Amino acid sequence: MNCSRPIHATFDGRALQHNYRVARQYAPGARIWAVIKANAYGHGLWRAVDALRSEADGFAVLEPETGAALREAGIEQPILLLEGVFSTRDWRLAREHRLTAVAHCDEQLAMLAADWRSEAPLSLYIKINSGMNRLGFSGAEMAALRQRLTELPGAGLTYMTHFADADGARGVQEQCRRFHELIGDWRGPVSLGNSAAILRHPEGHGDWVRPGVMLYGGSPFSDVSAEKFDLRPVMSLESRLIGIQHLQAGDRVGYGGNFVAEKDMRIGIVACGYADGYPRHAGTGTPIAVCGVRTRLVGRISMDMLTCDVTEIPAAQLGAPVTLWGQGEGGYIPADQVAAAAGTICYELFCAVAPRVPVDMRA
Repeated sequence: MNCSRPIHATFDGRALQHNYRVARQYAPGARIWAVIKANAYGHGLWRAVDALRSEADGFAVLEPETGAALREAGIEQPILLLEGVFSTRDWRLAREHRLTAVAHCDEQLAMLAADWRSEAPLSLYIKINSGMNRLGFSGAEMAALRQRLTELPGAGLTYMTHFADADGARGVQEQCRRFHELIGDWRGPVSLGNSAAILRHPEGHGDWVRPGVMLYGGSPFSDVSAEKFDLRPVMSLESRLIGIQHLQAGDRVGYGGNFVAEKDMRIGIVACGYADGYPRHAGTGTPIAVCGVRTRLVGRISMDMLTCDVTEIPAAQLGAPVTLWGQGEGGYIPADQVAAAAGTICYELFCAVAPRVPVDMRA
């Protein structure tokens, strides 16, 4: 159904390809899993696959059903199941479609061993808990793990881990040390780097890296912008002004009246609210662009509308273009800055965009 309401998102496939190449520049010695889980971080699974079909060394997803659908759509690259299989049915689906499964616990390996076919072995990623303490085999489980792996003859093994603080002060050194201690004399392939490790920690790359948010133009760091890494926004969220209000000093705006005009002001009403996926907790001061000019949100986010200060933007009239984040007709606003002002991360912004928001493809 076509919708005349002016809000829309824009998907830029060339920006996605560019960001993938940035990952390759930072990790030239590694192969790259394009992480497209969570509907490609809210950008649209098939849009991302189409953009990266001729670029990606492999695709990393969450659900076995998604991996099977990629195979049925003609994807020939390796496909990695980041949390492995959850049932015997999943395992058979993975085997049928030549999916690479992560195994992070003995129960998963036992499931695989019960139906392993040595004449048609598959690739497996063995996840090691090097300090994230979420998924993975611990040091106490390594002896039993090695014994279990003897029940999977011919398996193509890769050891992997996931960094807890690649974007923070602790970095990856201690987890790298622990990982290599646990895998011992293993000389086969390893997969280590997430976006933050790719960009900041060459020692944390390994043979395969797994960029996520950087592919979509977000920075994994709170202190370094995406632009500093030459990352481009793949998603832009845009709308228009659907109303103008003239306030006098002391007038209040929106539900609860928690914004009070400190002087005479012009307020623009934008067709975008929390039902579109915009964070309700974004408060006064969150950046927004109108008619190419950066300004601020004021007042509380409503279900279908939000309000912004257009006092110093005379061109801001009914129908004027607005950019909520990304690069749009209304101007440029980094998603990272919107997320920081709202006390969240750009991952959440991207994943939260509502299905009712139509998506345009940028040529």
